[in-house]
Amino acid sequence: MAGSIAGEGTAVADGRRGGPLIVTEDVDLLDDLLRLCAAAGAEPEVHHGPPGRRGGWERAPMVLVGDDAAARCRGAGRRKGVMLVGRDQDDPEVWRRAVEIGAEYVLRLPDSEAWLVDQIANAAEGVGRPAFSVGVMGGRGGSGASTLACALAVSAARSGGRTMLIDADPLGGGIDVLLGGERAEGMRWPDFAQSKGRLGGGALEDSLPALHGLRVLSWGRDDEVVIPPQAMRAVLAAARRLGGVVVVDLPRRVDESVAEALAQLDLGLLVVPGELRAVAAARRVAATVGMVLDDLRVVPRGPYASGLDGRWVARATGLQLVGELPLESGLLASQDDGTPPGGSGRGPLARFCSAFWEQVAAAGGANPVTGLPGGGTA
Repeated sequence: MAGSIAGEGTAVADGRRGGPLIVTEDVDLLDDLLRLCAAAGAEPEVHHGPPGRRGGWERAPMVLVGDDAAARCRGAGRRKGVMLVGRDQDDPEVWRRAVEIGAEYVLRLPDSEAWLVDQIANAAEGVGRPAFSVGVMGGRGGSGASTLACALAVSAARSGGRTMLIDADPLGGGIDVLLGGERAEGMRWPDFAQSKGRLGGGALEDSLPALHGLRVLSWGRDDEVVIPPQAMRAVLAAARRLGGVVVVDLPRRVDESVAEALAQLDLGLLVVPGELRAVAAARRVAATVGMVLDDLRVVPRGPYASGLDGRWVARATGLQLVGELPLESGLLASQDDGTPPGGSGRGPLARFCSAFWEQVAAAGGANPVTGLPGGGTA
């Protein structure tokens, strides 16, 4: 069985709150509660007897008291977040015991399992502002969307904000390669392909490769894996609950899984090379994406064909202009040296990303260091 059996709460170094306090001597019930904590990505503190008045009872984000332990908890201090948990559906005394310990909820397993997993995850992760989520896609192949997605994530992480980069394009070759992390330890999409329901945000973050100050979810090097819509939904929802910034590298096609990703974005960026054919292709992409994502904006990229410029591209696509993506010589050479796109903090691409995050911060009243607000716009 997982979980720490102790008399004091466990501090969480990265700012996440600890898991719930479990009070029970019922071995079968304890096994069930530990299983639900694991599903929520939380590590509980377990007491087999009454907790100390100055111990984890007061500090835990929530307390799960087994039916067998209710009598022993009568003298514990009154607090919010106490739940009485058991299995007997027809116990007439359960409400009396709940009142005696000040329980806010009476839960019967297995009926309440799904609801309890959500509550454990919420308590362990804390209630905070969701991440600002931005998706990047290309108006045509080779537009530089993955490079921009990497640079935006690296720029946000360099500012000190919690950042996650998610590669939602199974045919893109793996965004971890752009970051020089194809051999980094950690989980990839195939590990999450069967995910359903709720994932713990902290567990997701801890499982992913850490590269250049951010967490990266990319693809494996093996056969292509199809990500079901429910897995995409679960992963992105977990990432957003952590707060900070989530950058998603998206394909140009929109299937059910991509639609799930688009539905969780605050803002989409469509990178469009300054060519007539690219603009024509981008208009088709924008029409499809716009059916799911309300806020899609354009990032034109030079060099431009004769008579075209960034404003013309914005008018032709019918999208709001964010800014023009600059050319940067030596970008490939920098990647060969281990510097990711935008990683130096200097150069046109890094300046573009810094300006973008400043726009987001100005519109949302926050900044990448303290965590960008969900629902803000640049």
